[in-house]
Amino acid sequence: MLHGRTTLSKFLIEQLKDSADRQALAALLVDVAAAIKAISAVAAKGALAGQQGTLDTVNVQGEAQKPLDVLTNEIILRHCDWGGLVAGMASEEMDEPFEIPSEYARGKLLLLFDPLDGSANVDLNSAIGTIFSVLEHPHETAPALPDFLQPGKKQLAAGYAIYGPSTILVLSVGQGTHGFTLDREIGNFILTHPDMRVPVETSEFAINASNERFWEPPMQRYVEECKAGKTGPRGRDFNMRWIAAMVGEVHRILIRGGVFMYPRDNKDPSKAGRLRLMYEANPMAMLIEQAGGAASTGRARMLDQQPEELHQRIGVVLGSRAEVERIESYHQNFDAGTDKPFISPLFNERSLFRPEARA
Repeated sequence: MLHGRTTLSKFLIEQLKDSADRQALAALLVDVAAAIKAISAVAAKGALAGQQGTLDTVNVQGEAQKPLDVLTNEIILRHCDWGGLVAGMASEEMDEPFEIPSEYARGKLLLLFDPLDGSANVDLNSAIGTIFSVLEHPHETAPALPDFLQPGKKQLAAGYAIYGPSTILVLSVGQGTHGFTLDREIGNFILTHPDMRVPVETSEFAINASNERFWEPPMQRYVEECKAGKTGPRGRDFNMRWIAAMVGEVHRILIRGGVFMYPRDNKDPSKAGRLRLMYEANPMAMLIEQAGGAASTGRARMLDQQPEELHQRIGVVLGSRAEVERIESYHQNFDAGTDKPFISPLFNERSLFRPEARA
């Protein structure tokens, strides 16, 4: 496979030529890529397209919708509903699964997607993207909600697009993780990042530190150890990053390593996490694992989780395997009552912040 000369279509033909079902998957991914090209063109226009600001509507999560949220959702539906490839679709922006119009043939695949990840960044001209997951429809009849509720290990394909200085599509069909850059002059995605690999170890982590007071003790321990740097038990300095868009965080990890954490916390006890399992955590977990990394809830492998709801939330830890395994061990030790809380040497001997010092 020649680096820089292989188009997405050629790549998919080579990877998915074994059977008619695999060829249908390839055709669906081409349709998804066409939708991503259309979204890229709209997103690149920014305020010129009138897509900034916030609407008066909210999605099923209770989050205010951006004009681009609604438009990108419609773009994907319209590119993928007509070809006889999908049995149904589900999206962050729709309460219930989308039914294929009766005038179109129904296929054997299920498409789930977040049409605009990081939409809060739209007005800032910062990182945004699209995340998608493909499952097999297990029955001949029209899909019902339970048909979508499959663990991530059953995904046939997963991917994301990131809309930045260039538009990059990263995907996996179970044979590694590969990146394609959109060549706007010819209108094709070209293979530019074959067989992406996540370094086993890292000195970089990403987390929203403003939520620290709500984290569980194992997560507080891990981050405090990283922040302590050379003076702490890790014995080396770490850098902290936060883009506020999962596509940006995962793309950085695939390019240069790291660990991304959006753990469950007690800020809202009714929610088991912030990110959605079906169309955010699962597809990203597949991509990371296919690139040699690891993805976890903090306590167990992400792709083994059995979904209970379409819009289910979950805690997410993914990236370089050594760091993910360390975080899992901290949670296991905490649950077993055998962990030792980390105390920063900066405040160990004397500090105005120690309780005995304030007494």
